Amino acid sequence: MQNHPPDNDIEIRDTPPWPRPVAAWSAVALFCVAAILSYTDRQILSLLVDPIRADLGISDTQVGVLQGVAFAIIYSLAGLPLGRLADLLPRRAVICAGVGLWSVGTLMCGYAPSFWVLFAGRLIVGVGEAALAPAAMSMIADMFPAERRGLATGVFVMGMTIGGGVAIAIGGAVLGLAASGGFAGIPLLDGLAAWRAVLVLLGLCGLPLLLALLPIREPARRSETAAGGVEATSLRDIFAQLATVRAVLIPVIVCCALMSVGDFALIAWAPALLSRRYAMAPDAIGLALGSLVVVAGVVATVAGGVISDRAVKRHGPAARIWVATLCAALAFPFALVALTTSANQVLAAVTLWTLFSSAAGTIGITAVQEIVPNRARGLSVSFVAFGNIMLGLGGGATLTGFVTDHVFADPLAIGQSLTLVIAPLAGAAILLFLHASRTARSVRR
Repeated sequence: MQNHPPDNDIEIRDTPPWPRPVAAWSAVALFCVAAILSYTDRQILSLLVDPIRADLGISDTQVGVLQGVAFAIIYSLAGLPLGRLADLLPRRAVICAGVGLWSVGTLMCGYAPSFWVLFAGRLIVGVGEAALAPAAMSMIADMFPAERRGLATGVFVMGMTIGGGVAIAIGGAVLGLAASGGFAGIPLLDGLAAWRAVLVLLGLCGLPLLLALLPIREPARRSETAAGGVEATSLRDIFAQLATVRAVLIPVIVCCALMSVGDFALIAWAPALLSRRYAMAPDAIGLALGSLVVVAGVVATVAGGVISDRAVKRHGPAARIWVATLCAALAFPFALVALTTSANQVLAAVTLWTLFSSAAGTIGITAVQEIVPNRARGLSVSFVAFGNIMLGLGGGATLTGFVTDHVFADPLAIGQSLTLVIAPLAGAAILLFLHASRTARSVRR
């Protein structure tokens, strides 16, 4: 069998030493905490809809704008320039600025006197959170060799996976505490409506996180001393370098976006399917579905990273995309939710889809980091996030609702709609992953 270098995505003279494991894993742990707080801030409004509507006198449409358009569009558009900044500036500074910005935005939401101030606060939250993933994943790629990078990336992505569950669990507890007067006499929280106290408390949580992030040392960008000279940093040269690996890069980015359609569609519509077709109570849906999805996401991100790391160690970097292809193929059968005949089968299908799809996505984004030049890593993660948010968040839930209303014209046909939306796109993702895995063998940086 042909031997491959352990970190094939760079070929370096005078290679700087890898950071000490304790320092590297401490940084990853903090990035994971940042991801949890980020996703909690992002998802918390879904728990506060009714009190916000009552307090500010806004409509369901305006609530939808706050949860969807106000966040998704600004997050996607801001992510591209912020990804570029992560390739040019110290990445720790980009992360800290992002944490500070989204914390201010969350505080602004908590004290908002009107819809438009709340809208502006959500825009600020979106810009701040868009800075985290590009900078953190770029740093992780410079902290760990290829055979350990998948696990480290998986731990970071795990924070994103469980953030939504944390928002529901902790947000509900804090909301109840605030409603019962638990914050009476506490500065900044005393006298606030319960929903405002939740947002202000989340915003304040950003301060200790920011202080904890400051001591992290910026790792050396490991391809700046590459054979052949310093890596190009101009945007024109970066795109020229990306063009040399586009046969692998574009399919992997598109695959991640296609799989995310299923992720967002199932999370958005599985509760309605369980409620409408199987008369499952909302509290039972939240407990069962939320717990299963969180556990599946954690297992997927960590196990996917470990397995793909072992594959890279034995067979070289191209093996990582082969593992992603396998995970996408294993997810496909669970897109066929139209075939389910009980609530337990629906729960099993959503859980197993999350397990394999999350693994494929985590492995895919790790592969992207190994395909591209160092100074394009932040930008490349922004491309992945842009596709996932715009196609996944923007298309998954919306397409399913449209098919239910206009194709089947039956509110009980959610299972058929989910299958019609998810299955073809998942099939396309498998074929693209397969193409990318074959092409990756010829890509050497």
